[in-house]
Amino acid sequence: MADRVSASIVIGGSLSASAYTELVELIGNEGLSTEWDGEAFEPHHRTVGQPLSLYAHDVAWGYFDGLESWCAQNQVPFARWSGSYAGQWGPERIVHQGDGTLTSYAVTEDDTVVIARDALEKLGSFDAVLAHFAAADFAVPPLVVEGDAPEVGAPTDPTSDAEGPTHVE
Repeated sequence: MADRVSASIVIGGSLSASAYTELVELIGNEGLSTEWDGEAFEPHHRTVGQPLSLYAHDVAWGYFDGLESWCAQNQVPFARWSGSYAGQWGPERIVHQGDGTLTSYAVTEDDTVVIARDALEKLGSFDAVLAHFAAADFAVPPLVVEGDAPEVGAPTDPTSDAEGPTHVE
């Protein structure tokens, strides 16, 4: 039997309509909702112009294996928090900035980033420590799905987001 803890994930980036359909299926497989102890996620629960925040209790090993793998493979940014399991592991935050790399950060049960002495020594400078904290506090971009109504005041020049997040087909 799997050790189970509470966990949450925030997902962002730019998706095609078909990729969003895949994402919704994966979210359903994980039993996630948009609030703790809320109803199962449905596609219309997403708030346009915001990253998608999802929550669950009793998550096996504290991670969403299929969902996180899909996001990493499709370069979809996310940040996941999971609580600790006494005697097995501590709480952690996993950050994926959309580049295929997953980075783990030690956090408290309240999702505050902490750093151990050995990590401080390896980082070597105060600037490196600040960079570590900045990377851990990655701001997940809004989840944009092809066909979303444009935001009021958003740029209309099609070249304006040429350096924006990758669009997943």
